[in-house]
Amino acid sequence: MRRVLIVVVALVAALGVAGAVALAASPGDTGPAAAPAPVGPQVSYQPAASATAANPSQPVSVRAAGGTLDGVSLTGPDGDAVDGTLSPDRTTWTSTGDLDFATTYTWHGRALGPAGTATPLQGTVATLTPAHTVRGTLNIGDGRTVGIAAPIEIQFDRHVDDRAAVEKVLKVTTSTDVLGAWGWLPDENGGSRVHWRPKAYWPAGTKVTVDAPLEGVDYGGGSYGAEDLTTSFAIGRAQIVKADARSFRMVVIRDGKQIADYPASYGLAGDPNRNTRSGIHVVTEKFTDKRMVSQQYGYDVVEKWAVRMSNNGEFIHANPVSAAAQGTANVTHGCVNLSVDNAKAYYDSVLYGDPVEVTGTPVQLSARDGDLWDWTLSWDRWKALSALP
Repeated sequence: MRRVLIVVVALVAALGVAGAVALAASPGDTGPAAAPAPVGPQVSYQPAASATAANPSQPVSVRAAGGTLDGVSLTGPDGDAVDGTLSPDRTTWTSTGDLDFATTYTWHGRALGPAGTATPLQGTVATLTPAHTVRGTLNIGDGRTVGIAAPIEIQFDRHVDDRAAVEKVLKVTTSTDVLGAWGWLPDENGGSRVHWRPKAYWPAGTKVTVDAPLEGVDYGGGSYGAEDLTTSFAIGRAQIVKADARSFRMVVIRDGKQIADYPASYGLAGDPNRNTRSGIHVVTEKFTDKRMVSQQYGYDVVEKWAVRMSNNGEFIHANPVSAAAQGTANVTHGCVNLSVDNAKAYYDSVLYGDPVEVTGTPVQLSARDGDLWDWTLSWDRWKALSALP
């Protein structure tokens, strides 16, 4: 009986094995599941790939999530690469170089994943095409030395609608603390202008740097800034002219000390059109010989050693014709007349931006008298010309 039972158990075991083998070999089985293919790093762009109308004043960037960047470049149609920097962890590249308007740039490179996968950089960035580009000009060039009343001026060749947007990016840096503010003056010749004026005269010897990153700034009305502007200059010695018409003298003060006292003749007080204007004038240019013409008063002459102190025709210059009146009477057409020798001495001493403080006349200098009437305004009135709160 025991032998029969063993045989039956063995047979059942054998059938179980055979069944298991048959089950493993069934035609419908596909075997173990295949491993998923590695996924490459995710790449994102700012602005988005294939963007149009990007502002060239804003940097563009590319970022790899789950990997690092390799061989990144952004090139223009001429093949030149835009300057840029790669983050220390090699996950983000950001442009640092300038982009141009109306230009399409192309991405190159790849993002590498930890498993050896790679995602190519692709797509383009197209910058906007402005209706107008507006150029600005700074009045003080690099390396110049100017007087203590010189304002900083940016003259734009078209009207600026969004003045606040412009003013926000303007920066003045000084070697010593100087309180000052930007003020927008009325447009002239179709273009806007903004001046930076210190509250009081510049401290002598101040070093000044102006940064105006205006390229791509939206001026409103479809206009954008054409280029960045910058300049660095110095403030010279503190030279001030004290010009009291009642004294018939012109006194020059330098660094707090009187260096000259010249007999002078000012504008004829009896004719408002011939008055020398009272107020702080600013020297803007000088001429060894200057032709002066007046149809109203019928003269056409060339005067020596002429220093312009306003754009309304006021100069400090030599005039031998009025020599007898210099020091005793005011007979000119609004200029300050000196002898030839004294005019030459003053001419040689003067810088752009020197103040000429005229007093003792019945007519005040104003906005009607030319470009640089900044100092005719109180500090509170000047600050009110800013486009910012």
